[in-house]
Amino acid sequence: MTFLLVFLGFLVGAFIISMGGGGGSFYLGILIGIAHLSPASAAATSLFTAFPALMVGTYSYYRTGNMRFSYGNKLLVTALPATVVGSLLSKYIPVVVYTWAIAITLFILGLQTVRQSFQKRNNRQKLPPMMVYIFGALSGLMVGIAGLSGGGPVMAGLLLLGLDMPQAAATSSYTLISLSIVGLFFHFTQGNIAWRVGLLIMIGSLVGAAIMPRILACFDPRKVTLVLRPVMGVMLMVMAIKFVI
Repeated sequence: MTFLLVFLGFLVGAFIISMGGGGGSFYLGILIGIAHLSPASAAATSLFTAFPALMVGTYSYYRTGNMRFSYGNKLLVTALPATVVGSLLSKYIPVVVYTWAIAITLFILGLQTVRQSFQKRNNRQKLPPMMVYIFGALSGLMVGIAGLSGGGPVMAGLLLLGLDMPQAAATSSYTLISLSIVGLFFHFTQGNIAWRVGLLIMIGSLVGAAIMPRILACFDPRKVTLVLRPVMGVMLMVMAIKFVI
C-alpha cells in the first residue's frame, strides 16, 4: 500500500501540474477509493496533500516565464471570496444541487474546450475578458464546498480566453495556491487530516510536480497546447459525468 500511494501520488502530481490543476478530484478518488477515508477526512487530506506539490510546480512554472499574473489576479478577485462563502455554506447546501450544478458547468466547459481544439486558430472565438471573474468564482466554490482543487474551470477559462497551454497551466497553478490555503484552513476545522496517507501521496506528487514543468518547457508551446487542450476538455467532461453517476 505504501508504494502504491507514493506511485499514484507521483502520477497525479506530474499529470495534474501539466494541466494547471491541483488534482483535487484525483486525490479525493485515491483517498476515498483506495485509502478508504471518510468524505470529510478525504476533503481535508486532499487539500493538505496537493498544496506542497502545487507550490513546487508553481515555482517551476515561474522559472519558465509562462505566468500571466494579470489573469491570475483577476481570478483571485472572485475566487477567494467564493472559497470562503462556499466553505461556510458547505454544511447547508444539498449535495444533489451542488453536484448537478458543477457537473453541468464542467461538461459545458469541457465541450467548448474540445470544440475549440479542432477549430482553426483564426476562427476561434475568445470569451469576453470579464468572464475570467465568473471562472474564478466557480473555482472558489469548488474548493470551498467540496475540497476540490478548482483547477478545472480555471484552466478551461484561461484556454478559452486565449492563453496557450503552458501559460494557462502556469497561471492556474499560481491562482490555486491561494485558494488551497483558504480551503485548507476551513476544511481543517471540519475534518481530520489522515497524516500518514497524505504524506505518502505527497512525497510522490512533489517529485512529479517538480519535474513536469521543466519537461514541458523543452517543447514548443503550440504543440503542447495542440496535444493537451483536447485532453483537458475530455477530462472535464469525464469529471462531470463521474460527479453524477
